[in-house]
Amino acid sequence: MHAPSPIKRRISRQIHVGNVAVGGDAPISVQSMTNTDTCDVAATVAQIRRLETAGADIVRVSVPDMDAAEAFGKIKREVDVPLVADIHFDYKIALRVADLGVDCLRINPGNIGREDRVRAVVSAARDNGIPIRIGVNAGSLEKDLQKKYGEPTPAALVESAMRHIDHLERLDFPDFKVSVKASDVFMAVGAYRDLASRIEQPLHLGITEAGGLRSGTVKSSIGLGMLLMDGIGDTIRVSLAADPVEEIKVGFDMLKSLKLRAKGINFIACPSCSRQNFDVIDTMNQLEERLEDVMTPLDVSVIGCVVNGPGEAKETDIGLTGGSPANLVYIDGKPASKLRNDHLVDDLERLIREKVEEKEQREKDTIARSV
Repeated sequence: MHAPSPIKRRISRQIHVGNVAVGGDAPISVQSMTNTDTCDVAATVAQIRRLETAGADIVRVSVPDMDAAEAFGKIKREVDVPLVADIHFDYKIALRVADLGVDCLRINPGNIGREDRVRAVVSAARDNGIPIRIGVNAGSLEKDLQKKYGEPTPAALVESAMRHIDHLERLDFPDFKVSVKASDVFMAVGAYRDLASRIEQPLHLGITEAGGLRSGTVKSSIGLGMLLMDGIGDTIRVSLAADPVEEIKVGFDMLKSLKLRAKGINFIACPSCSRQNFDVIDTMNQLEERLEDVMTPLDVSVIGCVVNGPGEAKETDIGLTGGSPANLVYIDGKPASKLRNDHLVDDLERLIREKVEEKEQREKDTIARSV
Protein backbone atom coordinates (compact mmCIF):
# COMPACT_ATOMS: atom_id res chain seq x y z
CA MET A 1 0.00 0.00 0.00
CA HIS A 2 2.93 2.29 0.74
CA ALA A 3 4.91 1.76 -2.49
CA PRO A 4 5.34 4.93 -4.58
CA SER A 5 3.42 5.43 -7.81
CA PRO A 6 5.22 3.98 -10.85
CA ILE A 7 3.87 6.83 -12.98
CA LYS A 8 6.52 9.16 -14.40
CA ARG A 9 4.91 12.57 -14.78
CA ARG A 10 5.43 14.81 -17.76
CA ILE A 11 7.87 17.64 -17.03
CA SER A 12 6.06 20.97 -17.19
CA ARG A 13 6.66 24.60 -16.35
CA GLN A 14 5.43 25.53 -12.89
CA ILE A 15 2.98 28.38 -12.30
CA HIS A 16 1.22 29.51 -9.14
CA VAL A 17 -2.52 29.96 -8.66
CA GLY A 18 -2.47 31.96 -5.45
CA ASN A 19 -0.42 29.86 -3.06
CA VAL A 20 -0.99 26.63 -5.00
CA ALA A 21 1.81 25.50 -7.30
CA VAL A 22 0.63 23.91 -10.54
CA GLY A 23 3.03 21.95 -12.72
CA GLY A 24 6.65 21.05 -12.23
CA ASP A 25 7.06 18.77 -9.22
CA ALA A 26 3.95 20.09 -7.44
CA PRO A 27 1.21 17.64 -6.43
CA ILE A 28 -1.64 17.38 -8.92
CA SER A 29 -4.21 19.88 -7.63
CA VAL A 30 -7.94 19.16 -7.47
CA GLN A 31 -10.48 21.82 -8.26
CA SER A 32 -14.18 22.41 -8.80
CA MET A 33 -16.47 25.25 -9.84
CA THR A 34 -19.29 26.98 -8.01
CA ASN A 35 -22.81 26.66 -9.41
CA THR A 36 -24.44 29.36 -7.29
CA ASP A 37 -25.39 32.79 -8.62
CA THR A 38 -22.11 34.69 -8.24
CA CYS A 39 -24.01 37.83 -7.31
CA ASP A 40 -25.39 35.95 -4.31
CA VAL A 41 -22.24 36.48 -2.27
CA ALA A 42 -23.40 34.63 0.83
CA ALA A 43 -24.45 31.50 -1.09
CA THR A 44 -21.27 31.47 -3.16
CA VAL A 45 -19.01 31.94 -0.13
CA ALA A 46 -20.85 29.13 1.68
CA GLN A 47 -20.35 26.78 -1.25
CA ILE A 48 -16.67 27.67 -1.60
CA ARG A 49 -16.14 26.95 2.09
CA ARG A 50 -17.80 23.55 1.67
CA LEU A 51 -15.48 22.82 -1.24
CA GLU A 52 -12.47 23.92 0.77
CA THR A 53 -13.50 21.69 3.67
CA ALA A 54 -13.77 18.79 1.22
CA GLY A 55 -10.16 19.43 0.18
CA ALA A 56 -10.41 21.65 -2.90
CA ASP A 57 -7.08 23.22 -3.80
CA ILE A 58 -8.58 25.72 -6.27
CA VAL A 59 -12.14 26.90 -6.98
CA ARG A 60 -13.41 28.48 -10.20
CA VAL A 61 -16.18 31.08 -10.20
CA SER A 62 -18.12 32.27 -13.24
CA VAL A 63 -17.98 36.05 -13.74
CA PRO A 64 -20.35 36.83 -16.65
CA ASP A 65 -20.79 40.59 -16.11
CA MET A 66 -19.61 43.59 -14.11
CA ASP A 67 -22.11 43.02 -11.31
CA ALA A 68 -20.65 39.55 -10.89
CA ALA A 69 -17.16 41.05 -10.97
CA GLU A 70 -17.96 43.32 -8.04
CA ALA A 71 -19.51 40.37 -6.19
CA PHE A 72 -16.38 38.35 -6.95
CA GLY A 73 -14.29 40.95 -5.14
CA LYS A 74 -16.44 40.56 -2.01
CA ILE A 75 -16.28 36.77 -2.26
CA LYS A 76 -12.51 36.81 -2.61
CA ARG A 77 -12.12 38.71 0.65
CA GLU A 78 -14.10 36.09 2.57
CA VAL A 79 -12.38 32.87 1.50
CA ASP A 80 -8.87 31.46 1.69
CA VAL A 81 -8.77 29.02 -1.21
CA PRO A 82 -7.38 30.43 -4.51
CA LEU A 83 -10.09 31.57 -6.92
CA VAL A 84 -10.15 31.42 -10.71
CA ALA A 85 -12.45 33.84 -12.54
CA ASP A 86 -14.19 32.29 -15.56
CA ILE A 87 -14.55 35.06 -18.16
CA HIS A 88 -15.70 35.17 -21.76
CA PHE A 89 -15.74 37.99 -24.32
CA ASP A 90 -15.63 41.15 -22.19
CA TYR A 91 -12.01 42.05 -21.47
CA LYS A 92 -13.07 44.77 -19.01
CA ILE A 93 -14.32 42.07 -16.61
CA ALA A 94 -10.87 40.49 -16.64
CA LEU A 95 -9.26 43.85 -15.89
CA ARG A 96 -11.65 44.47 -13.01
CA VAL A 97 -11.17 41.10 -11.27
CA ALA A 98 -7.41 41.48 -11.71
CA ASP A 99 -7.68 44.61 -9.58
CA LEU A 100 -9.87 42.75 -7.08
CA GLY A 101 -7.30 40.06 -6.35
CA VAL A 102 -8.19 37.12 -8.61
CA ASP A 103 -5.68 34.27 -8.50
CA CYS A 104 -6.09 33.12 -12.11
CA LEU A 105 -7.97 34.24 -15.21
CA ARG A 106 -9.77 31.63 -17.29
CA ILE A 107 -10.08 33.17 -20.75
CA ASN A 108 -9.62 32.37 -24.39
CA PRO A 109 -7.57 35.24 -25.88
CA GLY A 110 -9.28 34.76 -29.24
CA ASN A 111 -12.67 35.48 -27.62
CA ILE A 112 -11.47 38.71 -26.07
CA GLY A 113 -11.39 40.50 -29.41
CA ARG A 114 -8.88 43.02 -30.74
CA GLU A 115 -5.16 42.70 -30.09
CA ASP A 116 -5.11 45.79 -27.90
CA ARG A 117 -7.71 44.20 -25.59
CA VAL A 118 -5.75 40.98 -25.32
CA ARG A 119 -2.63 43.02 -24.61
CA ALA A 120 -4.44 44.92 -21.84
CA VAL A 121 -5.55 41.68 -20.16
CA VAL A 122 -2.09 40.17 -20.41
CA SER A 123 -0.53 43.34 -19.01
CA ALA A 124 -2.91 43.25 -16.05
CA ALA A 125 -2.08 39.59 -15.45
CA ARG A 126 1.65 40.26 -15.67
CA ASP A 127 1.51 43.31 -13.37
CA ASN A 128 -0.47 41.40 -10.72
CA GLY A 129 1.38 38.09 -11.00
CA ILE A 130 -1.75 36.30 -12.23
CA PRO A 131 -1.53 33.23 -14.48
CA ILE A 132 -4.00 32.60 -17.30
CA ARG A 133 -5.87 29.41 -18.12
CA ILE A 134 -6.70 28.84 -21.76
CA GLY A 135 -9.84 26.72 -21.85
CA VAL A 136 -10.79 25.03 -25.13
CA ASN A 137 -14.05 23.10 -25.27
CA ALA A 138 -15.38 20.86 -28.04
CA GLY A 139 -18.79 22.51 -27.67
CA SER A 140 -17.56 26.02 -28.45
CA LEU A 141 -14.97 25.71 -31.21
CA GLU A 142 -14.44 28.64 -33.55
CA LYS A 143 -16.74 28.62 -36.60
CA ASP A 144 -13.91 28.34 -39.11
CA LEU A 145 -12.55 25.27 -37.31
CA GLN A 146 -16.01 23.71 -37.27
CA LYS A 147 -16.15 24.27 -41.02
CA LYS A 148 -12.59 23.02 -41.58
CA TYR A 149 -12.98 19.77 -39.63
CA GLY A 150 -16.71 19.23 -40.06
CA GLU A 151 -17.07 18.24 -36.43
CA PRO A 152 -15.02 18.49 -33.23
CA THR A 153 -11.90 16.32 -33.39
CA PRO A 154 -8.69 16.09 -31.32
CA ALA A 155 -6.86 17.99 -34.07
CA ALA A 156 -9.48 20.75 -34.04
CA LEU A 157 -9.19 21.15 -30.26
CA VAL A 158 -5.40 21.36 -30.44
CA GLU A 159 -5.47 23.83 -33.33
CA SER A 160 -7.83 26.05 -31.35
CA ALA A 161 -5.58 25.82 -28.30
CA MET A 162 -2.47 26.67 -30.30
CA ARG A 163 -4.18 29.77 -31.70
CA HIS A 164 -4.84 31.05 -28.19
CA ILE A 165 -1.34 30.08 -27.09
CA ASP A 166 0.12 32.07 -29.99
CA HIS A 167 -1.57 35.20 -28.62
CA LEU A 168 0.22 34.81 -25.31
CA GLU A 169 3.55 33.82 -26.82
CA ARG A 170 3.55 36.91 -29.04
CA LEU A 171 3.16 38.95 -25.87
CA ASP A 172 5.95 36.99 -24.14
CA PHE A 173 3.59 35.69 -21.44
CA PRO A 174 4.51 32.09 -20.51
CA ASP A 175 2.59 31.75 -17.24
CA PHE A 176 -0.46 29.88 -18.42
CA LYS A 177 -2.08 26.46 -18.29
CA VAL A 178 -4.27 24.88 -20.95
CA SER A 179 -7.28 22.56 -21.14
CA VAL A 180 -8.72 20.88 -24.23
CA LYS A 181 -11.93 19.34 -22.93
CA ALA A 182 -14.51 17.21 -24.69
CA SER A 183 -17.37 15.05 -23.45
CA ASP A 184 -16.10 12.23 -25.66
CA VAL A 185 -13.34 10.31 -23.85
CA PHE A 186 -11.38 9.41 -26.98
CA MET A 187 -11.48 12.96 -28.29
CA ALA A 188 -10.30 14.48 -25.04
CA VAL A 189 -7.55 11.92 -24.51
CA GLY A 190 -6.31 12.32 -28.08
CA ALA A 191 -6.24 16.11 -27.80
CA TYR A 192 -4.39 16.14 -24.47
CA ARG A 193 -1.80 13.63 -25.67
CA ASP A 194 -1.12 15.72 -28.76
CA LEU A 195 -0.95 19.01 -26.86
CA ALA A 196 1.31 17.54 -24.16
CA SER A 197 4.00 16.98 -26.79
CA ARG A 198 3.78 20.53 -28.14
CA ILE A 199 4.03 22.83 -25.12
CA GLU A 200 5.82 23.01 -21.77
CA GLN A 201 2.99 24.63 -19.83
CA PRO A 202 0.91 22.70 -17.28
CA LEU A 203 -2.27 21.00 -18.41
CA HIS A 204 -5.67 21.24 -16.71
CA LEU A 205 -7.44 17.92 -17.25
CA GLY A 206 -11.15 17.33 -17.56
CA ILE A 207 -13.79 15.36 -19.41
CA THR A 208 -16.33 18.13 -19.85
CA GLU A 209 -20.04 17.59 -19.28
CA ALA A 210 -19.27 14.03 -18.20
CA GLY A 211 -22.75 13.33 -16.82
CA GLY A 212 -24.39 12.63 -13.48
CA LEU A 213 -22.67 11.41 -10.34
CA ARG A 214 -22.38 7.75 -11.32
CA SER A 215 -22.01 7.94 -15.10
CA GLY A 216 -19.83 11.06 -14.94
CA THR A 217 -17.54 9.49 -12.37
CA VAL A 218 -17.06 6.41 -14.55
CA LYS A 219 -16.43 8.42 -17.72
CA SER A 220 -14.05 10.81 -15.98
CA SER A 221 -12.17 8.00 -14.27
CA ILE A 222 -11.57 6.26 -17.57
CA GLY A 223 -10.55 9.36 -19.52
CA LEU A 224 -8.51 11.09 -16.84
CA GLY A 225 -7.08 7.77 -15.70
CA MET A 226 -5.67 7.12 -19.17
CA LEU A 227 -3.98 10.52 -19.21
CA LEU A 228 -2.73 10.36 -15.63
CA MET A 229 -1.24 6.92 -16.32
CA ASP A 230 0.64 8.56 -19.20
CA GLY A 231 2.03 11.11 -16.73
CA ILE A 232 -0.09 13.87 -18.28
CA GLY A 233 -1.93 16.36 -16.06
CA ASP A 234 -1.05 18.95 -13.46
CA THR A 235 -4.49 19.93 -12.16
CA ILE A 236 -7.87 18.22 -12.62
CA ARG A 237 -11.55 18.92 -12.45
CA VAL A 238 -14.11 16.12 -12.52
CA SER A 239 -17.16 17.70 -14.20
CA LEU A 240 -20.32 16.20 -12.72
CA ALA A 241 -23.98 17.18 -12.83
CA ALA A 242 -23.96 16.85 -9.05
CA ASP A 243 -23.01 18.73 -5.91
CA PRO A 244 -19.56 20.25 -6.66
CA VAL A 245 -18.29 18.73 -3.41
CA GLU A 246 -18.66 15.33 -5.08
CA GLU A 247 -16.23 16.48 -7.78
CA ILE A 248 -13.56 17.02 -5.14
CA LYS A 249 -14.18 13.65 -3.53
CA VAL A 250 -14.02 11.80 -6.84
CA GLY A 251 -10.92 13.72 -7.92
CA PHE A 252 -9.00 12.82 -4.80
CA ASP A 253 -10.14 9.20 -4.93
CA MET A 254 -8.89 9.05 -8.52
CA LEU A 255 -5.47 10.40 -7.59
CA LYS A 256 -5.25 8.17 -4.51
CA SER A 257 -5.97 5.08 -6.59
CA LEU A 258 -2.97 5.92 -8.81
CA LYS A 259 -0.82 6.86 -5.81
CA LEU A 260 -0.42 10.36 -7.22
CA ARG A 261 -1.86 12.13 -4.19
CA ALA A 262 -2.37 11.14 -0.58
CA LYS A 263 -5.10 12.99 1.26
CA GLY A 264 -7.63 11.58 3.66
CA ILE A 265 -8.36 7.92 4.31
CA ASN A 266 -7.70 5.33 1.63
CA PHE A 267 -10.23 2.58 2.33
CA ILE A 268 -9.67 -0.97 1.16
CA ALA A 269 -12.96 -2.81 1.55
CA CYS A 270 -14.35 -6.09 0.28
CA PRO A 271 -17.66 -6.12 -1.62
CA SER A 272 -19.00 -8.54 1.06
CA CYS A 273 -20.42 -12.05 0.67
CA SER A 274 -22.06 -14.72 2.83
CA ARG A 275 -18.75 -15.31 4.64
CA GLN A 276 -18.85 -11.86 6.24
CA ASN A 277 -18.94 -11.71 10.03
CA PHE A 278 -20.27 -8.14 10.12
CA ASP A 279 -22.20 -5.91 7.72
CA VAL A 280 -19.35 -4.61 5.55
CA ILE A 281 -21.44 -2.31 3.38
CA ASP A 282 -23.19 -0.57 6.27
CA THR A 283 -19.90 -0.28 8.15
CA MET A 284 -18.20 1.33 5.17
CA ASN A 285 -21.09 3.73 4.54
CA GLN A 286 -20.96 4.92 8.13
CA LEU A 287 -17.17 5.19 8.26
CA GLU A 288 -16.95 7.18 5.04
CA GLU A 289 -19.60 9.62 6.26
CA ARG A 290 -18.13 10.00 9.73
CA LEU A 291 -14.53 10.42 8.61
CA GLU A 292 -14.99 12.87 5.73
CA ASP A 293 -13.26 15.55 7.80
CA VAL A 294 -9.99 13.60 8.04
CA MET A 295 -7.37 14.94 5.61
CA THR A 296 -4.32 13.10 6.98
CA PRO A 297 -3.38 10.17 4.67
CA LEU A 298 -4.16 6.80 6.23
CA ASP A 299 -4.70 3.31 4.78
CA VAL A 300 -7.61 1.43 6.38
CA SER A 301 -8.80 -2.05 5.35
CA VAL A 302 -12.27 -3.35 6.16
CA ILE A 303 -12.61 -7.01 5.21
CA GLY A 304 -15.54 -9.18 6.29
CA CYS A 305 -13.80 -12.54 6.79
CA VAL A 306 -10.45 -14.25 7.35
CA VAL A 307 -9.86 -15.25 3.71
CA ASN A 308 -8.27 -11.95 2.63
CA GLY A 309 -8.62 -9.93 5.82
CA PRO A 310 -5.29 -10.70 7.54
CA GLY A 311 -3.29 -10.25 4.34
CA GLU A 312 -4.83 -6.86 3.61
CA ALA A 313 -4.58 -5.77 7.27
CA LYS A 314 -0.85 -6.44 7.36
CA GLU A 315 -0.34 -3.86 4.60
CA THR A 316 -2.44 -1.05 6.10
CA ASP A 317 -2.24 1.36 9.03
CA ILE A 318 -5.41 -0.10 10.52
CA GLY A 319 -7.11 -3.28 9.38
CA LEU A 320 -10.37 -4.91 10.42
CA THR A 321 -10.86 -8.61 9.72
CA GLY A 322 -14.21 -10.27 10.35
CA GLY A 323 -14.10 -13.15 12.82
CA SER A 324 -16.20 -15.11 15.32
CA PRO A 325 -16.97 -14.52 18.10
CA ALA A 326 -15.16 -11.17 17.62
CA ASN A 327 -13.48 -9.27 14.79
CA LEU A 328 -9.74 -8.77 14.82
CA VAL A 329 -8.11 -5.34 14.50
CA TYR A 330 -4.58 -4.94 13.19
CA ILE A 331 -2.56 -1.77 13.78
CA ASP A 332 0.56 -1.20 11.69
CA GLY A 333 0.20 -4.74 10.39
CA LYS A 334 0.12 -6.46 13.76
CA PRO A 335 -2.85 -7.94 15.70
CA ALA A 336 -3.88 -5.38 18.32
CA SER A 337 -7.37 -5.98 19.68
CA LYS A 338 -10.77 -7.54 19.10
CA LEU A 339 -14.04 -5.72 18.43
CA ARG A 340 -17.57 -7.05 18.75
CA ASN A 341 -20.32 -6.12 16.32
CA ASP A 342 -22.58 -4.24 18.74
CA HIS A 343 -20.31 -1.13 18.83
CA LEU A 344 -18.13 -1.92 15.83
CA VAL A 345 -18.32 1.37 13.93
CA ASP A 346 -17.94 3.52 17.07
CA ASP A 347 -14.90 1.55 18.22
CA LEU A 348 -13.29 1.48 14.80
CA GLU A 349 -13.82 5.22 14.29
CA ARG A 350 -12.16 5.85 17.66
CA LEU A 351 -9.12 3.75 16.72
CA ILE A 352 -8.81 5.46 13.35
CA ARG A 353 -8.97 8.93 14.87
CA GLU A 354 -6.38 7.95 17.49
CA LYS A 355 -4.10 6.75 14.70
CA VAL A 356 -4.64 10.00 12.79
CA GLU A 357 -3.73 12.05 15.87
CA GLU A 358 -0.63 9.92 16.42
CA LYS A 359 0.47 10.38 12.82
CA GLU A 360 -0.16 14.14 12.89
CA GLN A 361 1.82 14.50 16.12
CA ARG A 362 4.69 12.49 14.69
CA GLU A 363 4.78 14.78 11.66
CA LYS A 364 4.73 17.87 13.90
CA ASP A 365 7.61 16.48 15.95
CA THR A 366 9.58 15.78 12.78
CA ILE A 367 9.07 19.34 11.54
CA ALA A 368 10.03 20.78 14.95
CA ARG A 369 13.27 18.81 15.00
CA SER A 370 14.17 19.99 11.49
CA VAL A 371 13.71 23.70 12.30
